[in-house]
Parts: sequence; structure tokens; C-alpha cells
Amino acid sequence: MNHDNKKIAGLLGFVGITQIILAIIICEALYSGYSVGLQYISDLGNWSLAGNYAAIFNVSLILAGILGIASAYFIHKAFRNKLFTSLLTVNTFCNIPMGVFSKDISMPMHGIFALIGLIFGLGATFMSSKFVKPPLSYAPVILGGVILLAIVLQASGFYLGLGLGGIERLEIYPSLLWGLAFDGYLIGESGNTVSTSARA
Repeated sequence: MNHDNKKIAGLLGFVGITQIILAIIICEALYSGYSVGLQYISDLGNWSLAGNYAAIFNVSLILAGILGIASAYFIHKAFRNKLFTSLLTVNTFCNIPMGVFSKDISMPMHGIFALIGLIFGLGATFMSSKFVKPPLSYAPVILGGVILLAIVLQASGFYLGLGLGGIERLEIYPSLLWGLAFDGYLIGESGNTVSTSARA
């Protein structure tokens, strides 16, 4: 049933995002001397800097990718929108090679997949507004705008006093927060109340 597909998709996505957020918090606490403002999130998975604690972050990234792909599969079964499914699948898949290729193992590979994931994640955030009802549908547009602004600011070298790590978090956290909200919406939705007429 379409209703069941949404619930499964929401549950898988919620678990995937929650565990990566918790992994970030744990690694930030364990990584002695880590600076949220001055260091990238991906430094938490840098073996030469974080030591064995990097395993927590890298494994969490891989798990987030696997759960995200599974969630995208059930989202496609629910909404039958190829473009949205593609955006979600590419975005979440990029977590896997990012977890395998940490910055100290292969910065080019890590950076390429991080950029691809960011772009496709931004697209998925904006597009998801069509699958939820107002006023919740305004949230991904606003949060997507924050992400886009943060990307422009970082590219321009303006960090608003937040540092590299701070401005990067404005690119990443809005997407994660919206992902939790969207997944919660899918879990709690009763019946097939979302229009699926728009197909790519």
C-alpha cells in the first residue's frame, strides 16, 4: 500500500539522519581540541586527526547512505516521481564514498562526492515542498534558501564570523533538520493525502 511505503520510507530516513547527527555530536565531544567554528564536519572522519574515533563518523556516514537509498526506494514507490527519487538517491549515496574515502585517504574523492551530495541534497530539499501541505511546505523553501545563501557566502569567502566550520554547518544542518521533519511527516501521515500527479 502507498500508505505503508511512506511509513517505511519515513522510518528509514529518520533513523539514518538521527544516527548521523548523534555520531557528529559524539565525535565532536571525543575529538580533543576539535573546533566547531574552525574545522569542517568531515574532519571528524579524518583518521590522522581524530584517531580511532574517526571510525564512528565514517561508519555512520556509510550507514546513512545505505538507509537513505532504501528510503528513496520506498519514496519512489509512494510518489512515483523519478526526479525526486534521483535527487534523493544521489544525495544519500554520496555518503557512502565519503565514509570510505575520508579527507586524509583521498581528499579529491571525498570533496567531489561531498559537493555532489550537497547540490543534489539542495535540489531534493526544494523539490520536497510539493509533497507536503502548507504551512509545512514553506519550510523546505526557507531552509533551502539558507543552504543556498551559505554556499554563496562560503564561495565568496564571507563566513559571517562563524568560521569555515560554522558556515559549512549552515549548508548541512538545514537539510538534516528538514529531512527529520519530512520523514516524520511521512510516518505520521494517514492515508494517501499527498498528490502524486506530478511525475518526472
